[in-house]
Amino acid sequence: MRMKSLVVLSATAVLGAALGWAAAAASYQKTGTVKEVAADSFTLDLGKEEWRFYTDGSTAGKDALKAGDKVTVTYKQVATKIESKGGAKKEAAKAPAKKK
Repeated sequence: MRMKSLVVLSATAVLGAALGWAAAAASYQKTGTVKEVAADSFTLDLGKEEWRFYTDGSTAGKDALKAGDKVTVTYKQVATKIESKGGAKKEAAKAPAKKK
């Protein structure tokens, strides 16, 4: 009985972690007209602005893109690298200590 409970608890934890990871990066959509298609990217004309989207081997539908097509792009904003340029200076370090 303990083994069955442990397996159920472990499976629940793994499923919860997977769902949390999947929800971490929100999905967004843009709809517009394809202006230009390159091997690894395309430009979408949104009317007042243009956006460039980069694609890779896992991007569904990229092979069917043609200039002039009206498409809806689903994308995620995910950081790929973060470089620190120095921390914020502490205000407490600047203020002189009060004397009584």
